[in-house]
Order: sequence, then C-alpha cells, then structure tokens
Amino acid sequence: MTHRRAIEEKALKKLYKDDKKSSAEIAKILGCSEHKVNYWLEKHIIPKRSISEAVYVRKNPLGDPFSFIQPKNLAEAKLFGLGVGLYWGEGNKANKNIVKLGNSDPGLIKSFIKFLKKFFNIDTRSLKFHLHLFSDINPEQATLYWMNEIGAQRSQFYKPTITKTGKLGTYRKKSVHGVLTLYFANTKLRNIMVGHN
Repeated sequence: MTHRRAIEEKALKKLYKDDKKSSAEIAKILGCSEHKVNYWLEKHIIPKRSISEAVYVRKNPLGDPFSFIQPKNLAEAKLFGLGVGLYWGEGNKANKNIVKLGNSDPGLIKSFIKFLKKFFNIDTRSLKFHLHLFSDINPEQATLYWMNEIGAQRSQFYKPTITKTGKLGTYRKKSVHGVLTLYFANTKLRNIMVGHN
C-alpha cells in the first residue's frame, strides 16, 4: 500500500503528542485511514502510547486532573509529610488506579483531603466516599455525620456496606459513625504516591 500524500511530522506531533488525539481521531480529522496515520507515526519515529497510557488519555481528555505543587515552607513540608505518611499507613495501595484511604477518624480524613487539595490541586468534588457500617448504626445519620464533617455532597457517597453487628470489641466502639473510605480515581497520582512516577 502506498501513502502518497505524507502527513507532516509537525502536524502529526501536535495532534498525537500535544493534543493527545488517538490514531482513529487523527484519521477522522485528516480524512484518511487509521492505517495511514500509524504508518506516518512510525515513519516520523513518533512513539505510540501504551494501552494503559491510551486508556488514561481517553479517560482524561483535558489532561491530568491534578498538578503537583511543591511545599514552600516548613509548615507545608510538615503537611506534605503527614499526607504521605497517612497514605502509607492507612491507604490501600493494592489498587493500581485509585488513591484509596479509609479510617473512622474524620480529622484524619480531612487532613488527607487538605493534603490532596494543597499539593495536587485536585477538585474535591471529584472525590468519592464509601461507608462501612455495623447494622446497629443508622445509615442516614452516619452519612449526614460524614457529609458535615468533611464537607462532602451526598452525590459523592456510594451505597454503604452494612456488616451485621457482632462482638468486635474496641474496634466497634471506635466506629460509632462507621469507617469512611476516600477514593480518588487517577492512575498517575496513585503512582506518584507509591513512588512509581
């Protein structure tokens, strides 16, 4: 197959690398086949995105929903250290696509939200929350409690998980309003948090 009309390197780099368009989207814009786009990507030695990178770009068409901001003073450095420490101590690092942290202490959750907002400039409206409750805790009251404590909207809460009350001792006493898990779905931020950036 011939590709008589070349796709200029500068134009292709802008569409693929700067504008983050896929091969299929570029083909549609230029009115040519996807095969031709891929041919010229290879010809101009423009590395193709991996499948995971392509999925990330598709889910974040406007770019990263966060931007890292360095601590500027000692107080900010302490908050940064606290946030990282909370994630390593209380966070769930098994999920490779989500920053996830759970606790029964609203102060701890608020500190982590403050950390995410201050140093990664996230939109706190994009956070999601999940409550794990015992069966003797009123779900509506618990949800309202957490909404008020962390300043979240009801739409940010998933349906709570209810566990039948049993003899759970001290843990149950500490969880009178349930355990709240915070979610921020972003692979890149999760990788930064675990040091795989």
